[in-house]
Parts: sequence; C-alpha cells; structure tokens
Amino acid sequence: MTAPHLIYFSDPMCSWCYGFSPVIEDIRRNFGRALPIRVVMGGLRPGTESPMTEEAKLEVGDHWAHVHEATGLPFNGAGMSAPGFVYDTDPAARAVVVARRDGEEMAAAFLARAPRAFYGEGRDVTQADVLGEIADELGLDHDPFLQAWGAEDAKQETWRDYAISQRAGVTGFPTLVAGPNEDGVYGVVTRGYAPPEQVLGVLKEWLERIAA
Repeated sequence: MTAPHLIYFSDPMCSWCYGFSPVIEDIRRNFGRALPIRVVMGGLRPGTESPMTEEAKLEVGDHWAHVHEATGLPFNGAGMSAPGFVYDTDPAARAVVVARRDGEEMAAAFLARAPRAFYGEGRDVTQADVLGEIADELGLDHDPFLQAWGAEDAKQETWRDYAISQRAGVTGFPTLVAGPNEDGVYGVVTRGYAPPEQVLGVLKEWLERIAA
C-alpha cells in the first residue's frame, strides 16, 4: 500500500485500545476511505495459560479505572469474574485476523466490537461462542467463521502479526503509525492513548503537508 494510510497496532483485550476505539471511529468518520486503516494485532498476552488470581483482577481493575477516567467509557468486570478465567488475548486477536480476510473495514469493525463486548458488556471474548456471536452481529457467517478461527493457518497468521509488531519496535498499545510521506517514511502518530482532537489534528496537518 503506497497511498497514505494508517497502521494500527492493537489488541482487542487491551483496555487502552478499548478507550482508543472512539478515536479510531472519529478517524474513519473524518477521513473515510481517503485514509484507510490497516489493522495489525500486537499480542498483549497471547498464549497465557494460568488463571488470573483475585489480586491480579484487582490490579487490572485499577487500570480500567484510569481508562474510564480518561475516556468516560463504561466497564463491566463480569467477563473476567468467573473462577479460572485465563486472560489469554490470542483467541480474540485471531478472530480479528479472520475477520480481516473480509477486508480491513471488517477487521476494524471486529476490533471495535470485541473490546466493547468484553469491557462494556462483561462478555468473555476468550470463548469461541462469544466470538461467534460477535461475528453474527457483524454479518459474518457463524459456522464458517468459527471453523476458520479454529484452523492452524489462522493461528499462524495471527502470530505473524505479533512478529510484525515486534519487528516494528512496537512495545505498547495502542500504537498508530501513518505513512508513507514523500520520502516513503512512516511516522508515529501516537504511542498509547491520545484524545481525538490531538490525533485528528496531527493527521490533518500531515495530510496537508503531503498535499503541498
């Protein structure tokens, strides 16, 4: 992709990415297809196997409080309240990757819907049935979607995303990158959460420079 575009390094179970979802929606609303967004899964806690302790749940809850203060978005802890809950981010990330096969806009839609389900509605998005329900909501075929989600090639594709993030030097999420400029260079728009007015201002200035 050589036209100006964004690369969004994210994770559907990252609380700050949940907070950043309205900013991504603002970008899509303001720039539309003139500034497409490529979604890359960063790999927050993929492959985690140990259940969360109650202490860990309280610590995560503190992070959620900070996101709520910054964004006003609601949080519902029911999604991780069940005994034995494992905070493995790979199933939800893989669902975004499978959705991406229907285009980047579908990937962005799934990436917005999954954290809203987990954080806002208290649904456990580590579970196949919940991910299948989200696919249904977005107009994807439930059974073929879950069949693709469970296949080995989807797992490998998702881990390739994690490798891309690592090679790009991404160490936290959300990270938003824009490019290429006239020299073919990409630049960071934001590392971590930033409010919509700041992000939109940076992007408008960048596009004006390219046009000039």
